[in-house]
Amino acid sequence: MKPPTHAKRAQLSRRAALALPVLIAMGLAGCAAKQSQVTPQTAPKPAPVPAPEPVEPPAAALLLVSLARGDEIAIVDPAQNATEQAARTITVGAAPWGVGVHGTTGYAATAEGLAVVDLVQGVRTDLVPYLHPTSERATGEYRPGGLGLAVSPDGSRVYVAVTSGDGAFFLEAFDTADAKFIGSAPVGLRPFDVLVAPDGAWAATVDHDSFTVSVVAADTLAVTQHEVAPFGTEGGLASWEKPHYGAVDTTPGANFGSILLPYQGEVVVRLDPLTGATSEIASAANSHAHGTTLAGRTLLTVGTGSFGSATGVANLSILDLDSGAEREVSLKVPHETVAVWRDASGREFAAVAGGNTRDAGWDGLTLVALDDLGVREIPLPGYPQAVVAFTTR
Repeated sequence: MKPPTHAKRAQLSRRAALALPVLIAMGLAGCAAKQSQVTPQTAPKPAPVPAPEPVEPPAAALLLVSLARGDEIAIVDPAQNATEQAARTITVGAAPWGVGVHGTTGYAATAEGLAVVDLVQGVRTDLVPYLHPTSERATGEYRPGGLGLAVSPDGSRVYVAVTSGDGAFFLEAFDTADAKFIGSAPVGLRPFDVLVAPDGAWAATVDHDSFTVSVVAADTLAVTQHEVAPFGTEGGLASWEKPHYGAVDTTPGANFGSILLPYQGEVVVRLDPLTGATSEIASAANSHAHGTTLAGRTLLTVGTGSFGSATGVANLSILDLDSGAEREVSLKVPHETVAVWRDASGREFAAVAGGNTRDAGWDGLTLVALDDLGVREIPLPGYPQAVVAFTTR
C-alpha cells in the first residue's frame, strides 16, 4: 500500500481533530457514568448519632424526723414552704428517739420497741419489742427504751441502743429479712448515738456518760470499748466534757472508717474504731457539741451553747477537715442533731433539728445554706429531735 500523500495526511488530520472533542466528551461522559454508579456504593455512610441518654433529675430529697414529745415521726419536704405541705406525720410509738432509712423503709427507736415504717404509704408496718424492754412510758433525755439507731449500708441490719431503765445499756441487732432481733451486746452509759462501718463490719455506740465508744463486731457481737476523753474524766456523770454524737469518715484513704467525735466546740477527736488510736482536729466553735454529720469533707456540728469549758452561744460549726477552715452560724436556741439536705439543683443545706434534749430547743427545724449561710426556719410541732435525709429512689 502506498503511503498517503501530503494532502491525504492533512485531510486525515483534520478528521481526527474534528473527532477528538467528540471522543473526549464521550470519555468524560463515560467517566461520569461510572462515577454515578460507584459513588453510592463505596462512599462511607455517616455514623449513626446515638440518641442522648435520658438525664434523670436529682431524686427528691426529704427528711425523716423523730417527734420526741409524742408518738410520731415526720416526713419533711423542705422544698415546700407551707407547713401543711412541708410535713406529714406517722404514728410509730411512744417518745421516738433515733431514726434511720434504707430504701423506702424507715425505722424509729421508740420507748416501746423498734418501729418499721413504709415511707411511701406513710404507715407503720411493725412494732418489734426490744430484747430488753421497759414497761415505763416517758419522754425526755433520761427516758428508758430505744436511744440511738443506725442502719447498715446494705439494709440487712438495724442497730438500736436500748435501756430498760435499770442502769444497763445494750446495742441490739435487728435482722431486717427475718424481722426480729437476733442478739445484743452490753455497751457504755447512755448511748446517744449509733454508728455503722462503711462495710457493715461493726456498729458502735457513743456512750455519753462513760466517756467511751463501744465497738461491736457485726458477726459475733463481741465488744471492744475505747475511752475517748480529751479533757479527762474528772466530774464523772456531772462533767460537760463528754461525747454525744459522732460521724463516720467514708472518704477513701488512710482515715476511711474512722469516727469523728466533736467536743465542746474546741476539738474533734478522730478515733480508729479497731485500734483505739486517736488524733485531734482543732475547732474554734466554742459551743457544747451535740449532733454531727459529714457533708463530703465538711463536718457539721451542732453547738448548744455555754456549758463546761465552752463559753460561746448556740451555733452550727461548718469545719473543713482538709484545710481546717471553720465557719460558725449562730442559732437562736440550742438544737440537737443535723443532717445534710440537698434541693433539686444539688445545693446543700444543714437541716438542724430543734428538739434539744435539755428542753431548751423549739418545735421546728432550722435550715442553713452551706454556700451563703442563709437561714430559714421550718416550724414542726412535736419537738423534732433526730433527723436524717433520704430519697424515695
